[in-house]
Amino acid sequence: MPGTSTAVESLPLLDRRQAAVLAAAENGRFVDVVRSLSTEDWTKQTDCPAWDVRALVAHVLGMMEFTISIRQLVHQQRAGNRAAGDRPLVDGMTEVQVAERAHLSTSELVERLAAAAPRATRARRRLPVPLRRIPIKVEVEGVMETWRLGYLYDVIHTRDTWMHRIDITRATGRPLVLTPDHDGRIVSDAVAEWARRHGRPFRLHLQGPAGGTFSGGGDDGQETTLDAVEFCRILSGRGSGTGLLAQQVPF
Repeated sequence: MPGTSTAVESLPLLDRRQAAVLAAAENGRFVDVVRSLSTEDWTKQTDCPAWDVRALVAHVLGMMEFTISIRQLVHQQRAGNRAAGDRPLVDGMTEVQVAERAHLSTSELVERLAAAAPRATRARRRLPVPLRRIPIKVEVEGVMETWRLGYLYDVIHTRDTWMHRIDITRATGRPLVLTPDHDGRIVSDAVAEWARRHGRPFRLHLQGPAGGTFSGGGDDGQETTLDAVEFCRILSGRGSGTGLLAQQVPF
């Protein structure tokens, strides 16, 4: 297989500066896609079973406003906890985000999203170090994990927006802009976390502008060739895979 392999152990974690650059670019690309939507596009079903395009945009807007405003953060957590019941908190929070923005017209959604995107980027970048260290409990595949708030802000928020941009383009047929420096870095970070989570040897050939060849743990592991976006869709639970591809990663 052509191409130089990158040892997954050599992939550095995203630092605060890199995370801010990725967040700014991804928020901007998401706004661009939403601005391009036609009237018919807003009601199209996405890969998220409960959401059409309109609901998905409302969720992303809600998450940006959660990031910007302490009041929104507290409100969404409290209201989300009540809505979730026995389910994970994130399920209740996303329901609240969508429901509380259901009264907005599509033009109002676009306007608020465009205003929130740069503010959310700045808020994430300026999160003080003591707050970045705050532990939060998150359920992943039925297991409670402890994350730092900095990981949520630096990594998960950008992955979430990126994956939802993919959801919209798949639902509407709008072009999906992918570049090695931006999307490739998001993908490689997901690959590194995937490798840490399963802890087994592998060789991975990801195709497309966001792809690359990665390896870890020796030469006797599972070898996989796949489109980079489809790889991340599988890890996010939007697709299904066998062997090491059954290991999900938070998006």
